[in-house]
Amino acid sequence: MNILQTPVRFHPFVGGVEKYVLTLSQELAARNHSVTVVCANEPRSPSSEIVNGIRVKRLPYIGKVANTNITPTLPLALLSEDYDVVHTHLPTPWAADWSAFAAMLRKKPLVLTYHNDIVGTGGNAYVARLYNQTLLKIALRIADRIVVTRPGPLSPFLEPYAEKVVVVPNSVDTTVFTPRRVEPMADIFFLSVLDEYHRYKGLDTLLRALELVKREYPGVTLVVGGSGPLRGYYEAMAASLGLSENVDFVGYIPDEDLADYYRGCRLFVLPSTDPAQEGFGIVLLEAMACGRPVVTTSITGVADDIRRMGAGKVVEPDDADALSHAIAELLRDDDESARMCDAGRGLVEAKYSCKRVAEQMEAVYMDLLL
Repeated sequence: MNILQTPVRFHPFVGGVEKYVLTLSQELAARNHSVTVVCANEPRSPSSEIVNGIRVKRLPYIGKVANTNITPTLPLALLSEDYDVVHTHLPTPWAADWSAFAAMLRKKPLVLTYHNDIVGTGGNAYVARLYNQTLLKIALRIADRIVVTRPGPLSPFLEPYAEKVVVVPNSVDTTVFTPRRVEPMADIFFLSVLDEYHRYKGLDTLLRALELVKREYPGVTLVVGGSGPLRGYYEAMAASLGLSENVDFVGYIPDEDLADYYRGCRLFVLPSTDPAQEGFGIVLLEAMACGRPVVTTSITGVADDIRRMGAGKVVEPDDADALSHAIAELLRDDDESARMCDAGRGLVEAKYSCKRVAEQMEAVYMDLLL
């Protein structure tokens, strides 16, 4: 198949949707499909190149509305590409809307992965509401299949289109993210973009919980990976909580080093707070693939499996006290942590490997083309 992927941005941009498209696309390319990604050129990269067998075409953009790059040449680019199926993504409009329009004009099937709802604060909240009442409905109506990454209740926006919804989970490359002994770095690892759009990842809650953990473990250490405009805010918050010596903000972590950060910490924590924004939590898969126990909240996409397999601890969102207890229990019990390491690795191999997930997505495409 000729598959056209249209995320708003792509690797080397750091984000969950970008990682999702990269992992899926490189596995589809390995299965002898022709995969093209059309996206905005952020961060500045070659306008055309091959990345892990994927043809990437990056377009100039003139600015952003909320977290969405506006690429004026996108409509022409989409209409000029040769493809059998279009796969687009929300919650970043523009790319998804134009992809739907192009698919309709070209009479090609459209697959839309609905990662999470479109929300906002301040003026962006008004834009989000307006979009959800208008263009979102058009894109969902045009889509031939709507992919969600977790089972369970649908977003209210998807309920009218439930007959088109299929579940295909996120995935992880289990040949890259593997257990291996490395030099210890810290007790806890957290990874996210540090900006307003990712506050729901819960770093505020984690810092408050760490203050409580420190009462039992004065030398507890946390590595915060990722950068963004809120880094200074979080550093100031850590200082105000008396955690300056306990928290290391390491900034952007290159892909080639990321697995060692997971391996070098005793546990990984993702305390997401907003169910409307947290689509899944791919970093949890990466951590478990590296043989690390995880602590997360009940709203992440893999939380039920973590509970079922005993791969980590699951607490309720925005509960610093419960989060601190879960972290302390794992720091206290090496035997339980070791059991969770094995359970997590087994879970991702059985259900979330990129090969298994690519097979499922391939079946979605083929069903539309037959």
